[in-house]
Amino acid sequence: MPIIDHDDAVEVPWRPNYRKWLITQPGDGTTSTDASLSEVGVGTGAPLHTHEDDELIVILRGSLRVRIGDESHDVAADHTVVVPPGVPHGFEAIGDAPARILGFFPAQDPFLRTRFIEGGPPAIHSH
Repeated sequence: MPIIDHDDAVEVPWRPNYRKWLITQPGDGTTSTDASLSEVGVGTGAPLHTHEDDELIVILRGSLRVRIGDESHDVAADHTVVVPPGVPHGFEAIGDAPARILGFFPAQDPFLRTRFIEGGPPAIHSH
């Protein structure tokens, strides 16, 4: 059973002012999950999009302004945003410091099954 030291997690290119580290990755023994840590700079985030899978966004530090469907919510640390499959959502970090988030999906590589409504895919998936 792998124990992942977050300081050793692999960083992947994502978006400007948005750093992302993989917690799960190919070859680590996981078969049905995707988890990552991210640091989202103020004013940066993810454009409106949908996934075919559930998504959990755990806010560890800072705050996000989250769009879910037609609603917008300011969500602080120690809260989790639950996004069901097919629901349009996006977010941006707000406040005076970057947000630290944990993203979790009950599927591997969910971004292969993501549709962007606004903007485009992150750097790693834009080929």
